[in-house]
Amino acid sequence: MKNNTQTRPAVFLDRDGTLIEEVNFLSRVEDLRIFDYTAEAISLLKNRGFLIIVVTNQSGIGRNIYTETEMHTIHEKLQSELDGAIDAFYFCPHLPCDGCKCRKPSLGMIEATCSDFSVTLPDSWMIGDKKIDVETGFNAGIKTAMVKTGYGRRHIRDLERTPDIIAENLLDAVRLILEI
Repeated sequence: MKNNTQTRPAVFLDRDGTLIEEVNFLSRVEDLRIFDYTAEAISLLKNRGFLIIVVTNQSGIGRNIYTETEMHTIHEKLQSELDGAIDAFYFCPHLPCDGCKCRKPSLGMIEATCSDFSVTLPDSWMIGDKKIDVETGFNAGIKTAMVKTGYGRRHIRDLERTPDIIAENLLDAVRLILEI
């Protein structure tokens, strides 16, 4: 049974470089740096009825750089700093070469979300700072936004398809989404 029977659009958010500063293989909660506009962006989305879902590749677990417990500690801190506004975190612990179905740009995390929540995919968005985030959105048939934070400025030139929105940061992307 789904957590919520009300059908709602979701915003699927990449974590590193989108919600928080990019730290290569973030493993320590004391290295967590939330962008100063993240809380406002999430609040705007929540007020418009969007589910807030974090979907994040965390191959540092598969590389034995950090543990799943350490990652959950970071998610708990992020959730605490955002006053519990994130509806769910989904992560892929696998290496890029593992061929799993959960690692972005595959759809395992989005499919898991749709299994757990009543999501209106045609009204949903994927926001991230990497080409794989945009590709995930394209693969899911949802709207896409790329932010220039994190790896965004570098990955923009690698895009094969243009996202619906390219924005300076998460807050700018959210403001543009809410205008559409």
